[in-house]
Amino acid sequence: MPAADAIEAPRPSQVSARGQRHARRQSSGRRLFAFDRRLGSRLVAGADEAGRGSLAGPLVASGVLFDYGALTTRELRALSALNDSKQHTCEAREELFPLVLRSAARVAIVCRCVRGIDSRGLHKTNLAALRDAVSAVTNDVAGEVVCLLDGFSVPDFGRPQRAIVDGDATSAAIAAASIVAKVTRDRYMRHADSQHPGWSFADHVGYSTPEHREAILRQGVSPLHRMSFQSLAYQQLAL
Repeated sequence: MPAADAIEAPRPSQVSARGQRHARRQSSGRRLFAFDRRLGSRLVAGADEAGRGSLAGPLVASGVLFDYGALTTRELRALSALNDSKQHTCEAREELFPLVLRSAARVAIVCRCVRGIDSRGLHKTNLAALRDAVSAVTNDVAGEVVCLLDGFSVPDFGRPQRAIVDGDATSAAIAAASIVAKVTRDRYMRHADSQHPGWSFADHVGYSTPEHREAILRQGVSPLHRMSFQSLAYQQLAL
């Protein structure tokens, strides 16, 4: 009888490294929720956006309000892996998305179209979208609400606000908003892929990748492309 193939057992260092990565993922939510709780308010709202740096597609902002007097232990455990959306795979974000919707007291989604971005400018559009998102989840809420935004202060919306650098990796409310905004926008771009074939929007969701830039050179721009974005792909197309 031929000898069975030998299977190399994982070295202790490999097991340890995997365990540490898993533990970090599972403890990220605990760290982010702890930050929000230390702010001393029962109600914490966060806002973040997706698509600010893309060549094509809308800008999507989200606001999420957590009521720390109502959050259950079960909900906190379900969100133990909550973190900046960029730290998760597409599949992990999709798993977190319904958990955020179920646990949050309020969720708002604000979408700004390509033509609006081109006419108003990206930065102004971004700030207005973030303001509208956090305002939507705090409107008519009685009592003090701590309002947190990822990296930017926005025009006044009637409540005190704090801009948190790397907020989506610091605050649970901002991280939750980043998940909602990213999943919503990615779903839109995957759907747009069937309406605008040839640019592979489902793969790069509008961001500048070699494949995306090559598609622009090959077949021009689509109605989803932001012409105000200063991209080398557009400059080469003009030539």
